[in-house]
Amino acid sequence: MSTTKQSDGLLATAERLIGRARAAGADQADVLVVRRRSRSASIRNGKVENTESSESDDFSVRVFVGQKVATVNAGQGADETALTERAVAMARVSPEDPHACLADADMLASDWPELDLFDPAEPSSENLVEAAIEAEATALEVPGVSSSVGAGAGAGLFGMVLATSHGFSGTFERSGFSRSVSVIAGEGVKMERDYDFDSRVFYQDLDDAASIGKRAGERVVARVNPRKVKTGSNINVVFDPRVSRGLIGHLVSAINGAAVARKTSFLKDMMDKQVAIEGLTLVDNPFVRRGPGSRPFDGEGVSVGALTMVEDGILRQWYLTTGVGRELGLKSNGRASRGGGVSPSSTNVIVNPGALSRKELIASVGTGFYVTELIGQGVNQVTGEYSRGASGFWIENGEISFPVSEVTIASNLKDMFRRMTLANDIDTKYSIAAPTIAVEGMTLAGD
Repeated sequence: MSTTKQSDGLLATAERLIGRARAAGADQADVLVVRRRSRSASIRNGKVENTESSESDDFSVRVFVGQKVATVNAGQGADETALTERAVAMARVSPEDPHACLADADMLASDWPELDLFDPAEPSSENLVEAAIEAEATALEVPGVSSSVGAGAGAGLFGMVLATSHGFSGTFERSGFSRSVSVIAGEGVKMERDYDFDSRVFYQDLDDAASIGKRAGERVVARVNPRKVKTGSNINVVFDPRVSRGLIGHLVSAINGAAVARKTSFLKDMMDKQVAIEGLTLVDNPFVRRGPGSRPFDGEGVSVGALTMVEDGILRQWYLTTGVGRELGLKSNGRASRGGGVSPSSTNVIVNPGALSRKELIASVGTGFYVTELIGQGVNQVTGEYSRGASGFWIENGEISFPVSEVTIASNLKDMFRRMTLANDIDTKYSIAAPTIAVEGMTLAGD
């Protein structure tokens, strides 16, 4: 378990705050400290537009008085006695929450795996600027690229310190590094924009800036002079991995236990039933080494490894915290996150690959629409209705043919997940690792 002297000091402060909360009258308490460190640089047309550096250690003190709960947030250096006394006073006048609780004591983690999540590399502001300049310059060298929207590079750290009144204490840190560039091709009303980026836990794993710039330039040039296509039903639509991750994200949201408890999920009654094609298996694994969504324990101090959420299209689990689990008559499965409160969340979501390559999948479609960008928020998680603005490329005779823009694709997610074909191009560098996905029978609104 990697830690630093700073995290050890924060853990000692968290444990001290718990003692003060108990002394002020709390029956139970936990203290979360979120550490953030970031440094970034952005450039445009070879000139630095902005460099930023920030750091914070934000405390969240949660106290329980019977079934009443309150949370108070503060920065480091706050008056500890006043902070905990205020939290207890707030809890005493709060309404009772029958599901408010700490994690069950028998589920608290006493050890966890080393996940190799912290890279001590600290690229200087000059290094970040140089990477951004190189990405932009390479993109602008691609024939047909007319101008730059901008480029950037960043480095940062996310850390979590958690202590509870019933025996858990732990810390972890996860580093992060990124590079990106966005450029324009064409002129006037025919301008098109596209981008490329990379983000990794370890600095050495980042794609080099020139490769990112070249891909961005080639992407945007391919989009120039788009056409409209005729409105039609029963259209085969292929989702590029950049957008298929969002499609799988809708499935992840639908199996979030909080949405099920609120009855705001279109899959709320589908446990142990077929919700997708037989070939779709979705695993959530917080223990991926150097994974972007990895964590050794969750926001309640529970450490549970890989879970099969959907198995051959059959829904097997909800994402659960202790409180949401109790509301549904279940136990936590270690998927608590902490933000404004405690809520279930995914970690590293991995879709098992299909049998076809991306090229073979496109060829199998024959005629259809290859989507590279989605616009708008037209997804109803209660009903599953799906309607999004889209752009991409038309597929003819099994090959990418010409760019397409200003169309709308629509269906229902319940149907889409049952009509999918998965390619084998999984890229696990993203927290949702989804392949190219073809969906049969969608409606396309164009001319």
